[in-house]
Amino acid sequence: MKLFLKGDRCYSDKCAIERRNYPPGQHGQARPRFSDYGTQLREKQKVKRIYGVLERQFRKTVREAERMRGVKGENLMALLERRLDNVVHRLGLATSRAEGRMLIGQGHFTVNERRMSIPSARVRTGDVIGLTARGKKTKRIVDALATLETRTLPTWLEVDVETKTGRVVGDPVREEITLPIQEQLIIELYSR
Repeated sequence: MKLFLKGDRCYSDKCAIERRNYPPGQHGQARPRFSDYGTQLREKQKVKRIYGVLERQFRKTVREAERMRGVKGENLMALLERRLDNVVHRLGLATSRAEGRMLIGQGHFTVNERRMSIPSARVRTGDVIGLTARGKKTKRIVDALATLETRTLPTWLEVDVETKTGRVVGDPVREEITLPIQEQLIIELYSR
């Protein structure tokens, strides 16, 4: 199952999952059987790896999603989508979430014209994500902007290519999150 960890490579024919959709080794093609707990745990681990979140941060995000009004699983996905490293990736300013996390940590991005170096910061509706003067010259960001036309942007984000800025227009909707995630399994795991 694709986790989209390798940036643009997962969208091409070179994706490892497209080439060989089973684990390595002699017994890789045997199908394992998982219990309910095992299925829930694998789903949680998958989401943690996709978004690059450690256990303590993830647990805190799940608790916050449970306290919010609405469907708990959708709240969890919305909170994860509004992380700054994910928003930078979704805007096309980085080719992967890990690269976005690295570039934010190096201080290349601003939120509402204030330099931000915390990848886990949450953006709100109306926030403007921009680049610092040094960030506009960074080769990785320039290369990522060159491939922006091939990407589809979610409706809750806008990007201005000339000024190299992005704006959060609304809240993320579950239908726009196309990742193969069953968030209800994660909520069931944490409600044990």
